[in-house]
Amino acid sequence: MIKKISLLFVVAALAMTTSCKKEVKGTTEITFENTEHDFGTITQGDKVTYDFKFKNTGKSELLIKDAKGSCGCTVPEYPKDPISPGQEDIIKVSFNSAGKIGDQIKSVTLFCNIPEGVKVLHIKSNIVSKEKK
Repeated sequence: MIKKISLLFVVAALAMTTSCKKEVKGTTEITFENTEHDFGTITQGDKVTYDFKFKNTGKSELLIKDAKGSCGCTVPEYPKDPISPGQEDIIKVSFNSAGKIGDQIKSVTLFCNIPEGVKVLHIKSNIVSKEKK
């Protein structure tokens, strides 16, 4: 009876150790060339875009589940398919300055399978009226 309990304990401990190793082994990481972009001075009504380049520097597939702009004027486009380790891709962010004036700072939040769960990108610009430019 003691041998069976000891064997059961060893099997359980081995299973726990193996599952922990797999978790550490399969981490996912996203690395951007930069996480902020400044469009500089633009004219009210301009529509501008920027491609945030990134790489999956982790050891398992990167999944971007969703991407949300901080307002309707900031629209992200992101890859829907899994990104393999070592693969590079882009997050395209479009900004519509219609109805805006002055300094603007907007964000895009990426929801992905990285340990932190989210990654935030920022864009900024100074918007002048059409008459001033």
